Amino acid sequence: MRLYIDSANVEQIGHLNEYYPIAGVTTNPSILVKENRPFLEVLKEIREVIGEEKELFVQLLGETAEEMLEEANFIMQELTGKLAVKIPVTEEGLKAIKILSEENIPVLATTIYTSFQALMAALAGAKYVAPYVNRIDNLTGNGVKVVSEIAQLFESYQLSTEILAASFKNVQQIHDVCLAGAETVTVSPDLILKFIAFPSTASDVAVFKKEWQKAYGADLIHA
Repeated sequence: MRLYIDSANVEQIGHLNEYYPIAGVTTNPSILVKENRPFLEVLKEIREVIGEEKELFVQLLGETAEEMLEEANFIMQELTGKLAVKIPVTEEGLKAIKILSEENIPVLATTIYTSFQALMAALAGAKYVAPYVNRIDNLTGNGVKVVSEIAQLFESYQLSTEILAASFKNVQQIHDVCLAGAETVTVSPDLILKFIAFPSTASDVAVFKKEWQKAYGADLIHA
C-alpha cells in the first residue's frame, strides 16, 4: 500500500513527510482554496517539501475535454517533478483521459462512485482511479464494496490501473479498503496521525524506560 497526503497545507505536509512513509500529495480545488493563497505558489511549495520524486496530483477544472487538455499542459509546464492530473469521470473527462494517456501524461480519474465508472476510466487509459469511499457510504451505498468490485474487475480484465481510494472519515474505512484491494490511499493529515496513535504503545514505552533506568541509571548507550 502506498500512502498519499490529501492536503495542501505545507506545514502539515512537511511534518508527515518527515515522519511517515509518504508517496506523494493529492490536492483538489477545495483543498487549495482553503490555503487562501495563489494556487501555483502553494503547489510549488509542496513540491519543495516532498521533493521531485514523490507524486503531486492537481485537479483540472475544465468542463470540456479541450479545456482539460489545455489545463493539463499548463500544469505540466508550470510544475516540476513527478506529476499527475485529476480528471472527473464524465463523458468529456473520459475523452480527455484517452488523449492524455496517449501523450503519456498520468491521469487520476476522480469523483468515482461506481465500479463501472472506474472500469470505463481504466479502459480509457487512467493510471489511477479514485473511488470516494465515505461519500458512497453517505449516499446509502457501500464504499468498501465498490473498491472490492473495482479490484475484481481490474483483475478479471488484467488492467494495470491502480485504485487510489479517497474520502474517509475514520481509520477503519482505510483498513478495510486496503484489504479490499486498494493499492494506494489518499488520507487527510488528521487521520494519518491516528494510524499509530494507540495509548498502550506510549504507556509500554514509559514502563520499559523506567525499568531500564532503575536497573542501569543511564540510557542504552551509556549503560
